[in-house]
Amino acid sequence: MITNKTRKTLIAEKHYNFKSPISKAIGLMFSMNPKNLIFIFKKEKIVPLHMFFVIFPIDVLFLNKNKKVVDLKENFRPFTSYTPRAKSKYVIELPKGVIKKTKTRINDAISF
Repeated sequence: MITNKTRKTLIAEKHYNFKSPISKAIGLMFSMNPKNLIFIFKKEKIVPLHMFFVIFPIDVLFLNKNKKVVDLKENFRPFTSYTPRAKSKYVIELPKGVIKKTKTRINDAISF
């Protein structure tokens, strides 16, 4: 379960943790359905993303080591790329519209 502790909202009931280099490299590529994915890195770093071979838009949260939102990307479209402004230890990929629906903002505390 992923929740926004700051706003007391449910972000996702079910999610998948991706820790291995291969799972993080593949992510949602070639998937037909949006899923709630959490990419876990060993340390904070700039994590650039691309949407090559992903056929649907998604929302993305970038969290620091304290699980606070340091950047976010709404409506991340297929065949585009994005480089966040801040370092993150966790990257959460969500179906399009979740950020708006849950009113998640930078500095919100997230738990999972």
